[in-house]
Amino acid sequence: MSHDHDDRPQLTAAQAAAVLTPPPGRNGGDLVVESLQGLGATTVFGLPGQHALGMFDALRRSSLRYVGLRVENNAGFAADAYGRITGEVAPLLLSTGPGALTSLAALQEAAAASAPVLAIASQIPTAGLGGGRHGYLHELRDQQASVRDIVKSVHTVRAASQIPSAIAAAWESALTAPHGPVWVEIPQDVLLAETTLPVVSAMDAAPRELYPRPELTIAAAHLLSNAERPVIIAGGGVVRSDASGKLRALAEKIDAPVVTTFGGKGAFPWEHPLSLRSWLEDRHTTDFLEDADVLLVVGSGLGELSSNYHTFRPRGRVIQIEADAGKLESNHPALGIHSDAREALADLLDAVERREDAGAAERVRTVLEKVRVRIEAQELTLEQQVLTAVREALPDASPSFWDMTILAYWAWSAFDARRPNTMHSAQGAGGLGYAFPAAVGAAAADPTTPVLAVSGDGGAMYSIAELATARQYDAPLTWLIVDDGGYGILREYMTDAFGETSAAEATELTRPDFVALAESFGVPAVRTTPESLAADLGKALAAPGPSVVVLPVLLRMFEPTHL
Repeated sequence: MSHDHDDRPQLTAAQAAAVLTPPPGRNGGDLVVESLQGLGATTVFGLPGQHALGMFDALRRSSLRYVGLRVENNAGFAADAYGRITGEVAPLLLSTGPGALTSLAALQEAAAASAPVLAIASQIPTAGLGGGRHGYLHELRDQQASVRDIVKSVHTVRAASQIPSAIAAAWESALTAPHGPVWVEIPQDVLLAETTLPVVSAMDAAPRELYPRPELTIAAAHLLSNAERPVIIAGGGVVRSDASGKLRALAEKIDAPVVTTFGGKGAFPWEHPLSLRSWLEDRHTTDFLEDADVLLVVGSGLGELSSNYHTFRPRGRVIQIEADAGKLESNHPALGIHSDAREALADLLDAVERREDAGAAERVRTVLEKVRVRIEAQELTLEQQVLTAVREALPDASPSFWDMTILAYWAWSAFDARRPNTMHSAQGAGGLGYAFPAAVGAAAADPTTPVLAVSGDGGAMYSIAELATARQYDAPLTWLIVDDGGYGILREYMTDAFGETSAAEATELTRPDFVALAESFGVPAVRTTPESLAADLGKALAAPGPSVVVLPVLLRMFEPTHL
């Protein structure tokens, strides 16, 4: 069998000479960074460890920019945010054993949020692999087993020549819809061994495109064109596939109201006449969605948060567009379309017939008014005042990252993200400590735009070490810490469930003077009030470099409707 190579780039004489006489002093670590460069990476995150030093030494001989954090889990959160903001693969360099394991909570969030993170971890020397107990430092019986249930794919390397192909395969996997974290592991001795292999040149690891099947598009278009009360739920897949323009065009063509999930914030204009906003934890919204005769769900699995804690019971036909095949019909029977959201919306937009519904906007206004009255009756003006102040201070183009804290839970429902792909939280996996290290990653992605991180005092304690990182890299970010003296939402949950916080030592926290602590890192900080928050936050965001704003306040959550 012959192969036609005419369409492949030909090496010049100088390039051919370089291939035949590669520079001396290279090792397996150089093959790692050369592979990343060849695939288009510009920035890597991580934390060095003894077994991984071959990779970190090779960084000196590369053009890659290294952003080093102080805790592996925080490095994972930073890579996650970089992947979300850029849509590009975010390499994460980790060491063996404790270093690898410490990153797992961040990789779980990346998996839940479909963030393309490429974790490259070292391993014990090849002589110790295979399940025996040799007593190497950091040794695990099966390190891959610890990550296999979290990441999209695992790629193992046992020889230097396998490195470029393993990294290219992982890169393609991370970027194939649905995006997600992937894992490559390489033994210490392979990373350190000198290599005479040629320098890795540009590589092609283009992700596979995921298109909808045409017969499904026709069926979905027929349902939507003939619906009496169509409604659209837009999830994070719309944001990740840059499909918000297609979504708006489709909604306007068929006069369908749109609600965005918490992961889909910004996918549809907040003030649009068809916008139901994001009030998913509200029975009025749930009732409206249940009343739809055709419900189009794009880029969402309708999980716990997107279904008002699984109280949502659709009565009409459901069309579900989802890149993750495992989420298709996982919660509700549907016409399941396995596709990237952008491709499916583009095809639907062409296929649907225009339908006009003069009453759609009025029905949306009615629902939003019911929500407003419900919230207003709970006397939560302080919470709304604080959220309004944050929105006032934050530039429209600035990304914001929210920890698992009461103000963030308000923001999920009530915050106008204004632009797609600017509001992110850890609501995928729900772990603490996401916001500030994620903001570090976003600042690395775009150092020209200020970034906001929002944490409670409990979540902030997970991330204190990264004040040093923010200062070291002079990252343009502001950290708003809402200090209520404990794990505020858990305090509420325990009181609601048991009548009191029976384990007060579990929810009430001794914490530092956050202003003094930040200043000890050389990071300017200010203590504010709800009344001065907008001004103080705006001033901090406008100043170069990192800053901290501390808001001592006790916020309450609005009453749930799913109980």
